[in-house]
Amino acid sequence: MTSANVFTLTKMTLLSFCIFLSCLLFFSSAKTNDRPIIGVLAQEVYSPKPNQSSYIAASYVKFLESAGARVVPVMINQTLEEYKTLFNSINGILYPGGGVSIISSGYERAAKIFYDLAIEANKRGDYFPVWGTCLGFEQLAYLTSGESLLSHTNTSGVALPLTFTNEAKGSRMFKGFPAELMKDLSSQPLTENSHKWSLAVLTYNTNEELKKFYKVLSTNTDGDTEFVSTVEAYDYPIYGTQWHPEKNAFEWTRPYIPHSPSAIKTTFYMADFFVSEARKNFHRFESKEDESKALIYNHSPVYTGMQSAFEQIYFF
Repeated sequence: MTSANVFTLTKMTLLSFCIFLSCLLFFSSAKTNDRPIIGVLAQEVYSPKPNQSSYIAASYVKFLESAGARVVPVMINQTLEEYKTLFNSINGILYPGGGVSIISSGYERAAKIFYDLAIEANKRGDYFPVWGTCLGFEQLAYLTSGESLLSHTNTSGVALPLTFTNEAKGSRMFKGFPAELMKDLSSQPLTENSHKWSLAVLTYNTNEELKKFYKVLSTNTDGDTEFVSTVEAYDYPIYGTQWHPEKNAFEWTRPYIPHSPSAIKTTFYMADFFVSEARKNFHRFESKEDESKALIYNHSPVYTGMQSAFEQIYFF
């Protein structure tokens, strides 16, 4: 073979490699949605006023925005068709903490609709993540089991370290966490709890629906009752924490909320994980105008830190 032929062959090989590499990069980037939009579910106000019948604590919005997502408020008492349209427009949903009924409320109705839609979508390969915090965690347990299975615990206003299970290390949720932060989470009170009801470990272990659906990643105890504190579904991108990852960085009204460097890292690693899950979804609004109208930027939070557990609240 002449040197000219070798040169031509080398050029062709390099060209083929460059084309292959370009295609690889294109398809890799195409598998990531770098403009994720996540819904945050509103809930009823305890004492409604004109134009204030539902609310979302601003810390949940900041939590998601800190990891590169935008937020759409999911209003209660919408029609099924409206919820279906919104489901097909957003890339995930978060059920926040609060105090409404998980059995009969506008919050519960909307949560069930989105939960069912998420299950159906994921079964057909449409990756749609769901996250529940505190009340949202309890709501997920109810939706999965079809029963009210919670036990009363003395966990209203306390920060706790997590007792990790053997499942935590290989979990989707925690596998990207630094070893040092995992150590701190298990030895320092970095997770704030504001709940009176919990899913007891004993209850989880004796309920087949919950056992086959959720992998327990951590537990806690109030001294009397051991309860489940972190879960992820085996077969679906559905996640729950009985504790509040968003409060560490964004709520300051209560002295028991931890604000140490490790506590703040916990907020952001949890947010980054869930937003990274939402990046795997490719739903989008039918138009930029529809998207702009839906975003929470159309609403202004109110400072409530003097009389509330939340520094800021969006009222609707």
